[in-house]
Amino acid sequence: MSTPPLKMRNIGPKSAAWLRQVGLRTPEDLAEAGPVDAFMRVKRAGFRPSLNLLYALEGALRDCHWQEVPGERRAELVEAAEAAIAELPPPRNRPAAAPVTTTVMQEDDPMPSPRLFDQPDD
Repeated sequence: MSTPPLKMRNIGPKSAAWLRQVGLRTPEDLAEAGPVDAFMRVKRAGFRPSLNLLYALEGALRDCHWQEVPGERRAELVEAAEAAIAELPPPRNRPAAAPVTTTVMQEDDPMPSPRLFDQPDD
């Protein structure tokens, strides 16, 4: 039996699916977690939410359109989310970003020309 989608303002099918996958299935679950924690759960699960999800979650809890969330509150949400993101461990199975290096081929050491078929040397 499948779980019915989370029905709240600003929460579309994709966002609802992300929230269900991180254990937030009801409006009460979302209210208990809060917008920043819900956003971080989605991010930690490996999805790539934009800040619009953060604003949408706040709007859903306020029962207003996400664009109606006041600018001061948006700034508070972004600050809290950035602080939480900074505490995340680096991604697994990927090295941390390193300086870019460039390899330059020397002209005096040309590569042998490729042959279409191996021909015996005479």
